[in-house]
Amino acid sequence: MNSNITEIIEGTTKIRVPNDSISEKVPPKEPAFFNPKASLNRDFSIIAYSSFWKNFQYPKIFLDGLSGIGARSLRVANEIDGVDEVIANDVNPKALDLAKESSEINSLKNFETSENETCRFFSLHSRKNNRGSIVDIDPFGSPSKYIDCGVRATMHGGLLSVTATDLQVLHGLFNNAAKRRYYGIPIKTKFSNEIAIRLIIGCIYLISSRLDITIQPKFVDNDMHYYRVYLKILNKPDQEDRMGFIIYCRQCGMRKPVKNVVTVCEFCKGEIETAGPLWIDRIFDKDFVATMKDEVKNLTVSKKCDIILEKCYEESDLQPTYYTLDEIASRMKLAPLKLTTAIQKLQDSGFNASRTSLNPTGFRTNCQINDILKIFGN
Repeated sequence: MNSNITEIIEGTTKIRVPNDSISEKVPPKEPAFFNPKASLNRDFSIIAYSSFWKNFQYPKIFLDGLSGIGARSLRVANEIDGVDEVIANDVNPKALDLAKESSEINSLKNFETSENETCRFFSLHSRKNNRGSIVDIDPFGSPSKYIDCGVRATMHGGLLSVTATDLQVLHGLFNNAAKRRYYGIPIKTKFSNEIAIRLIIGCIYLISSRLDITIQPKFVDNDMHYYRVYLKILNKPDQEDRMGFIIYCRQCGMRKPVKNVVTVCEFCKGEIETAGPLWIDRIFDKDFVATMKDEVKNLTVSKKCDIILEKCYEESDLQPTYYTLDEIASRMKLAPLKLTTAIQKLQDSGFNASRTSLNPTGFRTNCQINDILKIFGN
C-alpha cells in the first residue's frame, strides 16, 4: 500500500486519492489532481445523470474526457443503476492508475480507462453507435477548446455537461480572452456569475449551431470557483435565435436581457454597459429539476442539494438576471429586508418573484428597479 495515497468515501464510492489533495489548501496537480472541495459539484452530477438516465431508452454510456483520478466517473459507475459503460480518460497515467485501483476496490465491472488527449478521445467516440449518452468536460480553466469535439461525441438526445473555472476571464478582468474563448464579453456586476454561465452556454450554442445541433439547458450549478452547465444535445438545427445581450445601468441598477444593444438607460438616462452576446433563454428545465428533486432521496449526497434544487425549481420560469438584498438596501440607504419579506412584498404587488440558487441573498423578479425601490420603501 502506497503511504502517499489515502482512501476516502464520497457518496457511497471508495476513492483512492493523493494524501496532499486532502491536506494541502490548494490540491497539487502532481502526482494526480483531486479537489475534495468539489464534492458538492460531483453530487449534483450524480443527481443530474441519474435523473437524465431515468427511463432512458438507449445504452447508458458515460464519457469523461478529463477524468483526473476518476472521482466523478467512479461514482457514476458505482452509484447510478444500470450504467452500461463508463470510460475515464486522462493524459496522466498516474491518475489513471489510481482510477483503476479505485475501480477494483469498488468491484466495478462497467468501468474502464483511456489514456488519450481529450479531443482525440472524443473523436474516437464521435461516430454513430459509438457516442456517449452523457459526455463530461471538466478542465482546469476554460472548456472552450473541447466543446466542438465534446458535442460531436454526444449522441442525439444525450447530455453534455461542461465546467469552467477561468473566473477572472468570465468576470470581466480580461475581455479579449473572454471574446476569444466565449465569443462575448462579461461586465463586473453583483450578478457576474449568471453572466458567466450565460456566456458559457452561449459559446456552446454557437459551436453547436455551426454543426446543425440544438442545445437545451437542463440545469446549471454554481459552487465556489466552478460554473457547470448541463445541456441536452439534439441532432437538428435550432429554429430560433436564443442569443442576445444583458444590459446594465450602474447609475440606477436597471438590468435586462435584450436582442439589440442600447446605449442609454430608459429610466435614468445613464450610460449602459453591455454583456454578450450570450444565451438569454432559460437555464433551468423545470420538469428536469423536479425529477432531480425526486431523485435526491435515492442517492447519498449532501443535504445542501435539496435546498439548492428547491431554489432552482422556484426560479426556473423567471427571466434572466437577479438582484441582491444588499444592492437594493445600498440604493435605498436602509438596512436590507429579509429575503422572504422582499419576495412577499413583490408578490403582493402583483409581480413574479423567487429566490435564486446563484446567490444566497439574491432574488429574481419581473419587477424593474424603479418599482422595486418604491415597493421596498413602503
